[in-house]
Amino acid sequence: MSYVGKNIRKLRTVKKLSQAAFAELFGLARPSVGAYEEGRSEPKMETLIQIAQHFGLSVDLLLTKELTVNELYHFDIFKEQLQPSASAAEELAEADRQPQVTPLVHRNRVLEYIVRHHDPAFIDLLPGLQLPHQLTGPTRAFEVSGADMLLHRQGLRHQDIVLCGRIDKARPSLHNGRVYVFVTPGKILIRRLAARLPDGLTLKLRPDNPDYSSQDLELTQALEIWEVKGVFTTHLRAPALLDERVAELERRVEELAERLGAQN
Repeated sequence: MSYVGKNIRKLRTVKKLSQAAFAELFGLARPSVGAYEEGRSEPKMETLIQIAQHFGLSVDLLLTKELTVNELYHFDIFKEQLQPSASAAEELAEADRQPQVTPLVHRNRVLEYIVRHHDPAFIDLLPGLQLPHQLTGPTRAFEVSGADMLLHRQGLRHQDIVLCGRIDKARPSLHNGRVYVFVTPGKILIRRLAARLPDGLTLKLRPDNPDYSSQDLELTQALEIWEVKGVFTTHLRAPALLDERVAELERRVEELAERLGAQN
């Protein structure tokens, strides 16, 4: 695991550099700095060397250890201040409280996303959502298209937005019953994992809506895998079918009680 993104943000905070100022210092585009700090991409080796040399650190330290503010003040370039100021600590804490910007993939940009999902410049141009959450690592939001995951008016509706956390494709930790977004060469699938077949390389995926068919997906076909962690919707959810039946029974019991009371 690389800590370079977190360390870059702490270096900026301690030295009171904006993302734009940091980018100018090393000949970078400002969105690239944001991508580094959010873990969506990492600097090239020559950039890492420049950063390390400028701040008197080692490349190995930048990559393999999450530096604390106190540690940063002990390196040569920070020795003009023996202790971090209260304002610097407050700024860092405020930076940690800032809601993470999550790139949003609208349903009309699915094909474009499939082709350019690996391009940090393209990801930076996607609209961003600032939703409160506790997810770590890269996040992504996808607009739902269709009613594949809708059953008895419950589930994911057309135009809902799902908030997702990234699954490491090299070592995918997948759990039966959970909902995932699979980016494939032909489409983006939002499906519930029903089972992992005995070969370990094939997934049985099913929609919640029985009008749609289940399908098998080989892991090698997945360009990206995201686990759905939450949903944003503008639809007022209708009561579940069971809730409707309970409400009807309660209504009938009340009517019966009123009739018995009237007879007495």
